[in-house]
Amino acid sequence: MVKVAIVGASGYTGVELFRFLGNHPNVEVTCVTSRQNAGDDFAAVFPSLLGRTELICDPVDIDIIAEKADFVFTALPHKTAMEVVPGLLDAGKKVVDLSADYRLHDAAVYEAWYQEHTSPELLEEAVYGLPELYRKEVMGARLVANPGCYPTSVALALAPLLHHKLVDPSTLIIDSKSGTSGAGRSAKVGSLYCEVNEGFQAYGVASHRHTPEIEQTLSDLAGVAVKVSFTPHLLPVNRGILSTCYATLNRGADSAEVVQLFKEYYDADGFVRVHPDGSLPNVAYIRGSNYCDLGVVCDPRTGRIIVVSVIDNLVKGAAGQAVQNMNLMLGFAEDAGLQNAPLFP
Repeated sequence: MVKVAIVGASGYTGVELFRFLGNHPNVEVTCVTSRQNAGDDFAAVFPSLLGRTELICDPVDIDIIAEKADFVFTALPHKTAMEVVPGLLDAGKKVVDLSADYRLHDAAVYEAWYQEHTSPELLEEAVYGLPELYRKEVMGARLVANPGCYPTSVALALAPLLHHKLVDPSTLIIDSKSGTSGAGRSAKVGSLYCEVNEGFQAYGVASHRHTPEIEQTLSDLAGVAVKVSFTPHLLPVNRGILSTCYATLNRGADSAEVVQLFKEYYDADGFVRVHPDGSLPNVAYIRGSNYCDLGVVCDPRTGRIIVVSVIDNLVKGAAGQAVQNMNLMLGFAEDAGLQNAPLFP
């Protein structure tokens, strides 16, 4: 059994990591850390874990983490992650980082959208952890940058189209909606029940921090620099992301043809489910799972294609994908610990 630590375990992503790792056949969670809950029973922080763990939350201390674990997930806020990741690597640990600190290859781009980067020397080494696109690179990595939730939904929606040069990459428009858990667990007025319930709003218009990450991945796929129009929205639900992606077709195509193209592209990827022609995905049908569901419609009237992509933002958009990456890094079955069916209703 590989000993695993969850650094920053008191957030929604932390408890999701524990939920999946607790059923993993090859690992044992031996360390959970939390600055605000250090010394507390982890099951007291998350009563859903009552009877499932006797772990006590440790402080965020590299020496303690390195002593207790061989593999580390860092589920820390941006900037905070880069304060501990270099030390964990120096201690010989493999790391999956769930912050944005190592996702962008260019330190100047990171600093334009976030803040100063204190370990830019690791950006070239860090592998972008979207297994469906970078599986081989993930398998040989010691540092994997787990993708953001919106970028995961968008990249999987558009990868087959860009790979086959079926669309004009200069025409991409992305309209995304996320549940409120994407804002994290800390108390914020904008995430309060009465602020969110019965409402629906756009935010971060033309300024959301996931924009350069989306453009980086799509540019890699297209082989040319790509700029997108990306608008996120807040849904009054706990979990789920639905991204609707629009692009102009380079040639005539019908929906059935493109659905078949998607199925062939993702034939070896068990966590991507392509809906049959005439069917579109729903966030209700992937909740709690590591699936990404995709649906495709070609519009001959406008010459455009519409791809609808849904994921659970806490699973395929965070913790589940992180476990998927760990499995590849450690040579386990890629779906180990992740085989559960979605929750419904």
